[in-house]
Amino acid sequence: MIPHRTPFFLPALFPSLLWKVETSARELFLTFDDGPVPGPTEFVLETLAKSEVKATFFCIGDNVRKHGDIFSTLLENGHQIGNHTFHHVSGWKTNEARYIDEIDRCENEFRRHGLNENESPRLFRPPYGRISRHQIKVLEANYKIVMWDVLSFDYSRTLSRESCLKNTLRAIRPGSIIVFHDSLKAERNMTYVLPRFLESCMAQGYSFNIIPS
Repeated sequence: MIPHRTPFFLPALFPSLLWKVETSARELFLTFDDGPVPGPTEFVLETLAKSEVKATFFCIGDNVRKHGDIFSTLLENGHQIGNHTFHHVSGWKTNEARYIDEIDRCENEFRRHGLNENESPRLFRPPYGRISRHQIKVLEANYKIVMWDVLSFDYSRTLSRESCLKNTLRAIRPGSIIVFHDSLKAERNMTYVLPRFLESCMAQGYSFNIIPS
């Protein structure tokens, strides 16, 4: 079985990163990576609105540049925004100067499309979850680096929609930060799983919140 919950040793190795929210409440933290993209992001927005759920969107700067109208809708609907670099680059394969430039360019695109410069907290999620210790040290001066407790694997071409839903539900616990993707690659699984996931979690007494400051 694919491990949908993050292995316990990773948070132990990188304790300054946010993997899970410490909470006594029965709450979950829903996040979406790689948008905004016409079709998938719009589906997510409609689905969340029906359930009155707010989420955190880790956006790619170049997608914000191309689809600024959808990004503006994210803001208008009260969702939280996080930085996911301008071109979805891996920290393991990118030198520090370019990596910081990618993050800055993404941030500038957010400002151009209406995100308040004083928005707090500033959130960053490294694409693929790949980031070096030195990159972490540099970024933590200005960003809360958000990883995840549960990965849906909605982008997997080999994982059935039913298994995606079942495995993701099995992995959640109070405080889980959960990753879905509002991308074309994930669209087949995500559009099936998300509404059913929300319905099941709510039936279990869970609520959904944005990442705390």
